[in-house]
Amino acid sequence: MRSEGKKNSDSVFEGNRGSRNPFGVMDVPTPDDEEVSAFAAGVKLEGTASDENAEAWGTENDRDRNDTIEGSWSSRWNGGADPAIPGDSKDKWKSGRGEVKAAGERVYLLFDWHGGVRKGLIDARRQGAKGLVGKYINLTDRRIVRPWVGLIVSNRRIDGKWPGGRLDFRR
Repeated sequence: MRSEGKKNSDSVFEGNRGSRNPFGVMDVPTPDDEEVSAFAAGVKLEGTASDENAEAWGTENDRDRNDTIEGSWSSRWNGGADPAIPGDSKDKWKSGRGEVKAAGERVYLLFDWHGGVRKGLIDARRQGAKGLVGKYINLTDRRIVRPWVGLIVSNRRIDGKWPGGRLDFRR
């Protein structure tokens, strides 16, 4: 018998229930709006071997899982300076862990950085077999909401862009 105060979750992140995303954290507002469509129209991700996300850098333990994109990932982003990180700059990668869950045509990518202190959520809809188009919210500073476009290169690599730079996932 478990105590009432203890949460039971398969997620590497804990959250509150009552949201439309499977993680139970704050939902991304208007993930399919015109700002997202306009940004997506100008983004081209090709998944090439020369892409900056092509070299393996992930450390998460689902590295050998090839049957689905769902599960644990490593995450990283650049293109913005996080004021909570001393000496940070736009060109530096902010790395952490991530988790991906799919629900119908939607894919949710929950990730953290700065030792798990900072967190974000991407709510994206599938576009074709490999495309993802949606929006990101910084769960630590909820005023920060940006469009995001991703390409599922494989079940071990998701290339992603936001207006400031990259936001990628690897296993």
